[in-house]
Amino acid sequence: MVGERIVNFNAGPAAIPLSVLEKARQELLNAHGAGMSVMEMSHRSPEFKDIIERAEAGVRKNFSVSDDYAVLFLQGGASLQFAMVPMNLCQEGKPVDMIHTGAWTKKAITEVKKVAEMRLAASSEADKFTRLPAKDEIQLSSDASYVYCCSNNTIFGTQYRQFPDSGDVPLIADMSSDIFSRKVDVSRFGLIFAGAQKNLGPAGVTLVILRKDLAERASETLPSILQYRSHIKAGSLFNTAPTFAIYIVGLVMDWIASEGGLDALEKRNEEKAALLYDAIDATNFYNCPVAKADRSRMNVVYRIQDGNEELEKKFIAESKAAGLGGLKGHRSVGGLRASIYNAMTVEGIKQLVDFMKEFTRKNG
Repeated sequence: MVGERIVNFNAGPAAIPLSVLEKARQELLNAHGAGMSVMEMSHRSPEFKDIIERAEAGVRKNFSVSDDYAVLFLQGGASLQFAMVPMNLCQEGKPVDMIHTGAWTKKAITEVKKVAEMRLAASSEADKFTRLPAKDEIQLSSDASYVYCCSNNTIFGTQYRQFPDSGDVPLIADMSSDIFSRKVDVSRFGLIFAGAQKNLGPAGVTLVILRKDLAERASETLPSILQYRSHIKAGSLFNTAPTFAIYIVGLVMDWIASEGGLDALEKRNEEKAALLYDAIDATNFYNCPVAKADRSRMNVVYRIQDGNEELEKKFIAESKAAGLGGLKGHRSVGGLRASIYNAMTVEGIKQLVDFMKEFTRKNG
């Protein structure tokens, strides 16, 4: 623990880099010399204009986003994007190819079906989402409106290493839980979206990176606030923006740059994941049900003795008492889960591994 702070393994809202929190605390009452908090500023003020422009510039620099793409800060979380994407990007007579890998794609599929034809291009549901569909299992069509995938699954602990090749069809990715954890070729995607509350900042703002020409697919009869073109034209200020959340995203972008950028973060995230998976695989006491090739570097799911719920409850209680928080698995699957986003340190992983070893010694 750092003072009274736990080692935070929550899946989302999740840990924010300590230096970012300290900077926000320092500026809480007087941000940018404005004599007020960001939370008190007009979203139309020059002071906030500078804040949102710096946040966008940070996103573009850290993620290598070209001018062909709009960078938007929206509200409604990934859940709204499940609906906005098909509302804006579906074309008449062209189905949506969906790659189904878990709870979040299931929600997206539900929303697509309300506005367009959906075609299941691949699914790992038969294997309880413990793996991703293999390349030869994915059946894509050249006449699709777009291809949709979720890059990382927080509940089932899978993550794409290589994204599907969608050819000339726009590839859409929900990257809510692994964006900015590694380098990605943005030019391969038509649209990327991510709720901020895992790797970008606090809940309340959603990052959307959209190839600008795709925004023109939307019907003019679609309510204005649901059109991407409205938000592009208004520079993410079509309505009152989530100002404080955007401010924190900007600070996180500065932190990423100061840490050495995505090359450095990716290397550190690989190290963290390897430390934890090695500890899980070292004995028969813990087990990870996910296919090794598809294991997430952001959300590590595991069980004790193939699902000993009493021992898992004991593990959660004792780990919390030891200052390790948020290790309970998602309510839909149970078990244990360590979410190890960018803000999690190598030292934090080592503390968890040490606890796991001691828990095994006492209960194995």
